[in-house]
Amino acid sequence: MLRFNKDQKYICFDFETCHLNLVHQSNKPWQLSYLVAQGSDILEEVDNYIYWDDLNISQEAKDITHFNEYIYKQKAADAAQALEKFEKYIYDQNYLIIGQNLLGFDVYIHNIYRKLLNKKSDFSYTNRIIDTNCIAKAIKKNLKYQKEEDFICWQYKLNDFREKGLKTSIKAQLKEYKIDFDENMLHNSMYDVRMNFKIFLKQIWQIEI
Repeated sequence: MLRFNKDQKYICFDFETCHLNLVHQSNKPWQLSYLVAQGSDILEEVDNYIYWDDLNISQEAKDITHFNEYIYKQKAADAAQALEKFEKYIYDQNYLIIGQNLLGFDVYIHNIYRKLLNKKSDFSYTNRIIDTNCIAKAIKKNLKYQKEEDFICWQYKLNDFREKGLKTSIKAQLKEYKIDFDENMLHNSMYDVRMNFKIFLKQIWQIEI
């Protein structure tokens, strides 16, 4: 079980984007943040602002993410280089991939990112994803993962599960686990990644994966 595996390698990531469309290339990722860890030890943190010359962020997205145009212009760097380094981790079979709502959002944004750089779709890494949103639903509903079931299929079922009053956002989980956080910093992808990894380290003591 992961709670006892101190050698397991992880990458935990998150995108910030222009809006919520999961297929249209206008929904460019403008921030990609991730941390690399072994066991509970964080080895590296990377916070990329991704340069696009035709970036068009919706006002709603700007408000939610506290988008700062000055900071973006100061920090935005080459899109291809940022993707290349990121993909060295996610396509490495030694890494498990952690994130909140990856299966419902970020995997599609990664695919848009690839298409913007004229790369083919490649979802081969998804079988190593642990989606903390799906895991939170399983914990709350006391749904146990059975080893004979395909783990990614089990998570996709949970990804589609909805129930009134069931709260599994990063904010809700931080409160439940009594993890100190700054609400004003949520939706900055680097901050979300740090908080998300703390949540994951709590989750693996509540569910057998």
